[in-house]
Amino acid sequence: MTDFRTLPGGPVTLSNLRTPACFLGLPGDLAPLSLTLDGATLAQGPAPTTVDMGGAMVLPAFVDMHTHLDKGHIWNRAPNPDGSFMGALKTVAADRAARWTAEDVRARMDFSLRCAFAHGTRAIRTHLDSLPPQDAISFPVFREMRQDWAGRIALQGVCLVSVDQVGPETAFAGTAALVSASGGVLGCVAYPAPDLEARLRYFFSLAQRYGLAADLHVDETLDPSSATLRAIARTVLETGFAGAVTVGHCCSLSTQDEIEAMHTLDLVAEAGIAVVSLPMCNMYLQDRQAGRTPRRRGVTLVHEMRARGITVGFASDNTRDPFYAYGDLDMIEVMREATRIAHLDHAALDWAQAFVTAPAHACGFAAPSLTPGAPADLVICKARSWTELFARPQSDRIVIRNGVQIDRTLPDFAELDPWTG
Repeated sequence: MTDFRTLPGGPVTLSNLRTPACFLGLPGDLAPLSLTLDGATLAQGPAPTTVDMGGAMVLPAFVDMHTHLDKGHIWNRAPNPDGSFMGALKTVAADRAARWTAEDVRARMDFSLRCAFAHGTRAIRTHLDSLPPQDAISFPVFREMRQDWAGRIALQGVCLVSVDQVGPETAFAGTAALVSASGGVLGCVAYPAPDLEARLRYFFSLAQRYGLAADLHVDETLDPSSATLRAIARTVLETGFAGAVTVGHCCSLSTQDEIEAMHTLDLVAEAGIAVVSLPMCNMYLQDRQAGRTPRRRGVTLVHEMRARGITVGFASDNTRDPFYAYGDLDMIEVMREATRIAHLDHAALDWAQAFVTAPAHACGFAAPSLTPGAPADLVICKARSWTELFARPQSDRIVIRNGVQIDRTLPDFAELDPWTG
């Protein structure tokens, strides 16, 4: 087996690999394959040089479909005072007002992207706090970063405001125009409000007007009365909105009456809405009370969703900010923790798609493939089975982009000291 430090240069065939069979369109768990690297795309046939990979697991490069690059790495200067959701909201709002200049957002965003790239991510959708005047600061930075990172990480930007800021009496129409001009996605945080349905109709009317996909934070609470997901599904069905719709979190489903929750999921399936689960952040914030062990963890109903044909993905969410104190935009960490938290093991054999294929489909990124002619964007781990993969962080993984093994040196946190120290 390769020493997992360097692969030989030039055309090379990597033999004796394994991959989840679902990535090859095959039944079963792990399937054997060989891959030939000769340029930016996977080549047909063997190369003059062959390396026996010893049964190592290979995956297509990852898609992280729900992140917050603008918030990332502010923990040192703005820690959550009590680990609660409200503590996170208030702390971020104060830090944003005081510190989120274009230079500050750009420095932290670039740091995060370098981490994600080193870990093997090829595409990211990020939510951007967009309450004016922040939208006019962060979206130009996002456009610059998207251009700078083209060919390494494909980027999508989603505006983020609370649903009470969505309406004809607010500045949201201007934000939607900015999102459209930036080639972005329309988003908001949806929660129960007296006029929720009217605000949702306005939201989707703007998305329809500009031809935008939609991505909403939904029911990030354990309050069973929070049923905005159902309202969103009904609005999509009633308005006939034709764009792609993704919702994230959906924590309250885990505390609702079973019949009520299943009825909501039936509507979500009918409306064609995709769901992204963020189990690491949700478990950090939900049911946190001082001096009390958490009982309810807020993990949404991913198995029941998949059973209804709903597209389900998992993602990093926040990184070292008041909403989640940890993380490094490492999708293998997300895969490992999601498998443990949501019991993806002892279940369907194609859950690996929830970290690559499903997010790409939901967001409209290029579909991954391991067939000749596909981009040679790979993550190879020194693990021959799922239990070996998840037993260790895979810090010695190989990441191949455009057919070339990249330098996986992670940026030093000390680089952020001028901004967060």
